[in-house]
Amino acid sequence: MSLLLFAKIAWAVGVVTWFVMRLPFQRKARRKAVADARHRNARDMTLLSISTLGLGIIPAIYALTGWPAGASYPLSALQVIAGVAVFAAALWLFWRTHRDLGQNWSVTLEIKDAHKLITNGVYAKVRHPMYSAFFLWALAQALLLPNVVAGLAGLVGFGTLFFFRVGREEAMMREAFGAEYDAYMARTKRIIPGLY
Repeated sequence: MSLLLFAKIAWAVGVVTWFVMRLPFQRKARRKAVADARHRNARDMTLLSISTLGLGIIPAIYALTGWPAGASYPLSALQVIAGVAVFAAALWLFWRTHRDLGQNWSVTLEIKDAHKLITNGVYAKVRHPMYSAFFLWALAQALLLPNVVAGLAGLVGFGTLFFFRVGREEAMMREAFGAEYDAYMARTKRIIPGLY
């Protein structure tokens, strides 16, 4: 097996694992009624679509077809090892965020009935560890797929979602939890402990 084929398979296994990991949490979260879905709108769905394009569709096209071949570059074994390690870290963090959130989790911006502000577990370190996990996935993709377009599509796609959504999400949480969320914001960073 070539190094490139191994890297593409590693990326695909990571993506499939990500989605399989999410299924039981998604089923549990659907059982809890939504109290406020005002922020679930066409803008949010567009941002989710852009993220999916960058983290799923464009890299899948490259992994299956090699297109766009002109944007490819040589791959190193060290790059693949780093990509696999980063994807493993992303998967662990992704699982942990779902476990810590429980039924409070949702794909779109919404507040559930009896929604609780989670500030323990990985949420004690950063306010948005799930976004941290997605950025790690995007970094792993850039390492595993040696193609400027497909490799960087995840950082661009998810970065677009993050920068246009995180402020609205925090405003929604401040509206729901008031001073409790303000205090939480004061003691935590958004996605990188101690930095940002």
